[in-house]
Amino acid sequence: MSGSHVGTLRETPLHAALKQWCARPGDRFEQPVEGFVVDVVRDDLLIEVQTRGFGSMHRKLDVLLDAHHVRVVHPIAVERHIVKLGDGGEVLSRRRSPKKGVAADVFAELVSFPTLLDHPHLTLQVVFTREDEIRVHRPGKAWRRKGWVVHDRHLLEVVDDALLASPDDLAELLPSSLPDEFTTADLARALGRPRRLAQQMAYCLREADAVDVVGRDGNAVRYARRPRGTSSSPDRALGRT
Repeated sequence: MSGSHVGTLRETPLHAALKQWCARPGDRFEQPVEGFVVDVVRDDLLIEVQTRGFGSMHRKLDVLLDAHHVRVVHPIAVERHIVKLGDGGEVLSRRRSPKKGVAADVFAELVSFPTLLDHPHLTLQVVFTREDEIRVHRPGKAWRRKGWVVHDRHLLEVVDDALLASPDDLAELLPSSLPDEFTTADLARALGRPRRLAQQMAYCLREADAVDVVGRDGNAVRYARRPRGTSSSPDRALGRT
């Protein structure tokens, strides 16, 4: 494996660890491609680790997908430990967070780029992780956490992953317990997650033509799954017409 230091100066520990996890012998790191720096290049496959902020990738993907296959790797922490550090870097406390990530959490990122998987050259690899979330005290910031702000995320272990290659694959993340027609309230209950995530999930699936709007219950929109294989055409990818 080879590469340069271009693009690594601001690299976070989590990003660096996932890049190493993705890599295979012969891969090249931080390579210039079409005017952009790509995390990992493997023959004709370009791999981009994106820990958050899918919207920031729009221009880069718009260019790269014209001539390359791209895989976006995104972590979701199914187990997280909160580690608080003192001013000298000493560990003050370490506790397990009650929050456990699920695959549907990827929609919180996809909401800024809901047609991402319409493109036939793109796949999304969701990586389920155990992580340490490092927090340091910064008076006057993060008042809800009494000044404790997230400084870094450290990868402890990759426990599983899922490869999503189409809107149909995204629709597979809908809970099997949902009725044939459902609202975002139904979806939130089935997921065991906040209504906001259910709304983001429904929006993404609707934009990707993976679900249909079939009616309303008062102010609530009712959705239904589309039969697999009937989602949108690749021509919609990245906003193309």
